[in-house]
Amino acid sequence: MTGDPFWHPDRHADRRPFLTARRTVKRALEDWFEDEGFTQVECSALQTSPGNETHLQAFKTDYRDDTGAQKPLYLHTSPEFSCKKLLSAGETQIVDFARVYRNGEVSPLHSPEFTMIEWYRTGASLEDVIKDTVELCRTAAKTMRTKVFEWKGRVCDPFIPVELLSLSDAFLVFAHIDLELVLDDRDLFADFAIEAGIGISKDASWSDIFSAVLVSKIEPKLGNGQLTVLYRYPICEAALARACEDDPRFADRFELYACGIELANGFHELTDPEEQRARFEDDMALKEKLYGERYPLDEDFLKALETMPDASGVALGFERIAMLAAKAPSVHHMIWTPFEA
Repeated sequence: MTGDPFWHPDRHADRRPFLTARRTVKRALEDWFEDEGFTQVECSALQTSPGNETHLQAFKTDYRDDTGAQKPLYLHTSPEFSCKKLLSAGETQIVDFARVYRNGEVSPLHSPEFTMIEWYRTGASLEDVIKDTVELCRTAAKTMRTKVFEWKGRVCDPFIPVELLSLSDAFLVFAHIDLELVLDDRDLFADFAIEAGIGISKDASWSDIFSAVLVSKIEPKLGNGQLTVLYRYPICEAALARACEDDPRFADRFELYACGIELANGFHELTDPEEQRARFEDDMALKEKLYGERYPLDEDFLKALETMPDASGVALGFERIAMLAAKAPSVHHMIWTPFEA
């Protein structure tokens, strides 16, 4: 850690206007959900599985019962499994302003502990929750009387029409790669990425190459001037989303960007437990290969999928949207007691 700690009076005085803005934005977004008829829930952070995405790293602990027996538990990386169980229980519109935990993530846009707004609508399409996400961004901006978002020299007007961009079009326009051509050809994908000037290791997986292209060539170009919705992801990059009806190689997943920053990630949710299990197993096999560990599957979650209704949902990084609305230098300015190693 360099400089004064967050609790130093002078540093706190500098940060306090942003923390006040955090409270103002949070109230406005809570009011938006209330007006839309959502039930606000509070999902438990301790879970059997923290989530089964390949590249997310979780915090692990041990639960001890009254006999002294121990059971490994994890802090959730998202309230998704719990929220979907509540949909199976009969809830129809829920939102959680959840504290979530991701190990190894610290930057001006990342904190190992942060607030994720996660919401679900049963019977809703991906387009329905995309509309929600855009309205939440605009609500945050209006609340802070912010006309444009700004970040590292980039500007985004959240009030003008949104740009809609498929992954295939984004790869073609910004990286000159035909994504459909390389969906089943890792080596050709690597060749194209190298030709585009991206360093690829010999043992990089298809997913590694995809991420490298996305981060270096595409994400910096998104959300400049206007909000960008990036949609129609390859199915292997959307483990919890259902396949597109017209092409099962792609999934009903979107991400929303402003000023090159990913703000939100949403799915038309997968409800087939067998397909979900297979995807999780594939992701955990890759995780073990890459990182030497795998996380358990939440069998209770897979059971709940058998009766979960059709739904769409979104996870929105609260500190990121609050940061842009308040024109703060980082997400850490929007956290009362920020992580300081």
